[in-house]
Amino acid sequence: MTTETNKAIIRRIVEEIQNRDNLALIDELLAPNFVNHTPAPGLPPDREGIKQLLSMFRAAFPDGSMTIEDMIAEGDKVVSRKTYRGTHQGEFLGIPPTGRHITIGLIDIMRLVDGKVVEHWNIGDDLSMLQQLGVLPPL
Repeated sequence: MTTETNKAIIRRIVEEIQNRDNLALIDELLAPNFVNHTPAPGLPPDREGIKQLLSMFRAAFPDGSMTIEDMIAEGDKVVSRKTYRGTHQGEFLGIPPTGRHITIGLIDIMRLVDGKVVEHWNIGDDLSMLQQLGVLPPL
């Protein structure tokens, strides 16, 4: 697969899975042996864990949306810098709804083989998210 093809697959994950909640597409775009190297606490590092994570975010932030700010591809890896925006309207990690709007940055690295994502690494601004929710004081 070309780097442009791999980038198109990642765009599809963001637009169709993350933004439109088409969780069935996970089984098409993530390989059966998919490994998430940075799973959320308590979630399995596989496709089911990704489904659970996205469902948890959608329940807590029903208007949530992801925007790709930058995307770089080299070889079999695609790196994307993204911004997530949403309003906290449901319980999230034991935090009752606050009605607060959050904006957080994320960086994802995904490795693809034969048109499917096989590995994933993520860094998100969790500290800023908890500050925006009012759980932690600003620094």
